[in-house]
Amino acid sequence: MSQAINITSEDILYQVKLSCKIPQIIEQIITRKIIYNAASEAGIKIETEEIQKAADQMRLMNKLFNAEDTWKWLEKYNLSLDEFEEIVYTNLLSGKLAAHFCVDKVEGYFYEHQLDYVGVAIYEVMLDDEDLIWELFYAIKAGETSFFDVAHKYIHDVELQRRCGYLGVVRRQDLNAEVSAAVFAAKPPQLLQPIVTAKGVHLIFIEEIIQPQLDGKVYQEIVANLYYQWLKVQTNKAEFNIQLD
Repeated sequence: MSQAINITSEDILYQVKLSCKIPQIIEQIITRKIIYNAASEAGIKIETEEIQKAADQMRLMNKLFNAEDTWKWLEKYNLSLDEFEEIVYTNLLSGKLAAHFCVDKVEGYFYEHQLDYVGVAIYEVMLDDEDLIWELFYAIKAGETSFFDVAHKYIHDVELQRRCGYLGVVRRQDLNAEVSAAVFAAKPPQLLQPIVTAKGVHLIFIEEIIQPQLDGKVYQEIVANLYYQWLKVQTNKAEFNIQLD
C-alpha cells in the first residue's frame, strides 16, 4: 500500500531553492511588478471584454475546449480561476505597454538595423569529407549532376532530404560568421564554393536574396525586441529585498 505524501508550501519553496531557480523566479517577479507599475504610470487600462476574449484565446491555445478541461488544467498547475485571469491580465498589460513604449521607435530601428532583416533562401548539404564535397562541387559546376541530386543522395535526414536540403529563409544571425559572409555576398542563383566550419564542410546553393520589408511580422518582432530590451534595462536597475522566512 502506497503512503500518502503531504506537500506544503514550505516544501515547494525548499525545492525551488534546491533546483537553483530562485534567480529566474526573482527576475520574473521583478518584471511583473515593473509591468504593473509602468502601466499604472502610463494610465493603461484593461477592459473586462478584453480579458474575456484573451482568456478564450488562451484556453484554445492550451486545448481547453470545455469547463472540465479548464478545471483539470487549473488543478494541474494549482491555480485558481482568479489567478488564471491574472495571467491573462498581465499578458494583456504587457502587450499594451510594449505598444505604448515601442511603436514610435519601430520604423527608426528597422532602418538602422535593416541588414539584420535581409533574408536568404538557402539549400545546404553538409558532410565531413572535404575532398568529396569538392568533387561534388566541380561535378555540379560541370553539369554532370545537380545540387538537388547531390542533396537527395548525401543528406541522411529524411525530412531535409525530401526538401533537397532547403533550410528556408534565414537571416545573418541564423548563420555562423564564415557561412554568413559568403552567403550574403552571393549573387543568386549561385552555388557557393565549399565552406569549412567546426560543424563540417558546407555545400550551399543560394536561391534568392530577399530584401527586408517592414511588414506585420517584422513590425511585431521589432516591437517585441525593443520591449524586451526595455524590460531588461528596468530589471537590471531595480533594487529589491528578498524575504523568504
